[in-house]
Amino acid sequence: MKHYWLRLNHVIYKYILTKVIFLFNSELIHDLMTLFGEFLGKVVFLRKLIYILFNIKSSVLKQNVKAVTFENPIGLAAGFDYEARLTQILPSVGFGFGTIGTITNLPCEGNPKPRLARLLKSKSLMVNKGFRNKGIDAITNKFKNYNFQIPIGISIGQTNTDIFSQSQAVNDIITAFKKAESANLKTKYYELNISCPNLNSRVTFYDPKKLDDLLKKLKNLNIKKPIFVKMPIDKSDNEVLAMLNVIVVNKMDGVIFGNLQKNRKNKQLDKKEIAKYPAGNFSGKPTFEASNHLIELAYKNFKDKLVIIGCGGVFSAKDAYYKIKLGATLVQLITGLIFEGPTLAAQINDELISLIKKDGYRNIKSAIGKDF
Repeated sequence: MKHYWLRLNHVIYKYILTKVIFLFNSELIHDLMTLFGEFLGKVVFLRKLIYILFNIKSSVLKQNVKAVTFENPIGLAAGFDYEARLTQILPSVGFGFGTIGTITNLPCEGNPKPRLARLLKSKSLMVNKGFRNKGIDAITNKFKNYNFQIPIGISIGQTNTDIFSQSQAVNDIITAFKKAESANLKTKYYELNISCPNLNSRVTFYDPKKLDDLLKKLKNLNIKKPIFVKMPIDKSDNEVLAMLNVIVVNKMDGVIFGNLQKNRKNKQLDKKEIAKYPAGNFSGKPTFEASNHLIELAYKNFKDKLVIIGCGGVFSAKDAYYKIKLGATLVQLITGLIFEGPTLAAQINDELISLIKKDGYRNIKSAIGKDF
């Protein structure tokens, strides 16, 4: 029955509702939808009803990763819930985990508008939010008494300012982690976002020595929760491998591939669409190939040392399964929600079960890296 509910919901959203929704400003719609999601999450009856209709649960999808139980592998990536509104509704619409943020030590209004726009032909979003968020103090105050039904993580990055020196940026990030830890929240993991291309900062952590300095200070905090590093997708294989070596040496738990597409000549991008937006970078399908390549690269060289989370261009179960078979243990998405509908995670899980069984695997863990 759920299978039919999911298909009906997908058809209604994609072929009817988007005709109206896509007439309005992207950021306005985003704010309205996240406010609505927060409302649904607070109303127990509605939250449970949506869960009954759409949540897909199966032992085929369940994994234990770094001592954290994930009922399914599909998560909400950082960048969508930057005001931390959706933690209570995510399980009901099928997500197995979700990331708040990116959150910074100091509150940040973000970059000048437009900060978000849909590129329909490119199957992409122009993103230029610049870590818009209320700051780590607001997040810890909001969630100090919260329980979470699924693993929720906090993505932390440097405050978006052009006045920081390298050492100030490091201290800013470390301070945010210290505040998050001292709050003793019931979140399950952290992400360290070193790869947002939309910041005003001149500071970078792509240089292995600078990355090593940051990670050494982070390691000294003795954080027990897993830490996953959000990676760029526009660096060479050698540059990425050098960064991964530093991440492994400093005993980080995993990596996420990856962040936004900076290359405006990417073949998936429609030239007329991107010409409207001289600032910002791009999510969705323009990130798909680069993400997949780097998942495979990391799995080839570090499969026993790092958890790999695939992120970029996931619009369907086939997209997610492709990343899993290349070496991703977990998969994140954002842009697919905008184009395919809010129950995309549930729809992917429903179809993933069939794909895994069709290939003769007993569970998702057996499929990880099988196409490498």
